[in-house]
Amino acid sequence: MPSAALESGVELEYNTFGDPGNPTLLLVNGYTSQMIVWEQELLGGLVAQGLHVVIYDNRDVGLSTKFDGQLVDPMQVLQSLRAGEPVHVPYTLSDMAADGIDLLGHLGIDRAHIAGVSMGGMIVQMMAIEHPTRVISLTSIMSSPSDPKFGRPSAEALKALLAPPPTERNAYIEQATRARVWLSKKYYSEEGTKNRSARQFDRLFYPEGFTRQLAAIYATGDRSDRLRGLNVPTLVMHGRDDELITPSGGERTAELIAGANYLLVSNMGHDLPVQLTPVFAEAIGGHIRTATHLTQNH
Repeated sequence: MPSAALESGVELEYNTFGDPGNPTLLLVNGYTSQMIVWEQELLGGLVAQGLHVVIYDNRDVGLSTKFDGQLVDPMQVLQSLRAGEPVHVPYTLSDMAADGIDLLGHLGIDRAHIAGVSMGGMIVQMMAIEHPTRVISLTSIMSSPSDPKFGRPSAEALKALLAPPPTERNAYIEQATRARVWLSKKYYSEEGTKNRSARQFDRLFYPEGFTRQLAAIYATGDRSDRLRGLNVPTLVMHGRDDELITPSGGERTAELIAGANYLLVSNMGHDLPVQLTPVFAEAIGGHIRTATHLTQNH
């Protein structure tokens, strides 16, 4: 797969699908996940919607740049923020948003449609806030504005998320089933969950990056006021079964962004079950077609 060396010094591993002459959709991954988690069925479904799709590894995960040795304690970051004290982190979601925008520049793409899942939803929100001239439409999936009052995880989901990952391969793959608490209840597959975990471990296991990504989420803080100022066609999607970022997170995101459409999806948890691919591809494709029509007529 190709990689892009950005002016910031970060190098991003990326891949593209579909005709580069078509409208570009930049997909942004969630916390700790690599670009290989995007299912081929979904990528193919989006290409079939007439889109040129770009995926990439965020910084500190997969084959993109690592910030080796820059240690940070996410819980300490959270405590400092609550106490009103200054925080020092290797990077924030603003930096991660700039990475994606710079990747578009590397590809010669001036403006694009952007969509992100979970932490990726937070990153694309920051792209729209801080790089509005580069964004045609926004799709925020199973995410939130990071206001602690909305999207609060269940106790079981939070415990599973924050448990340190085992470093031995078989143990790492086995522990992936802890995610069952937040995945789609109807379409959960233990085999599929373990296979995804094995693919990520074998491509590159780098738990040090997990703490810095979590610190970036915490340090960036609540985006509510800035989301109120957005003027971009927005689709917010969320799963009814999501226990990691509960549906109020998506609902609140849609309330804050003027004119946003909110799609609450049955039988979807904090994941994109392959069985729901037609729903996701159709919703995102339709949203992009409407946004394109709106921008062409203004």
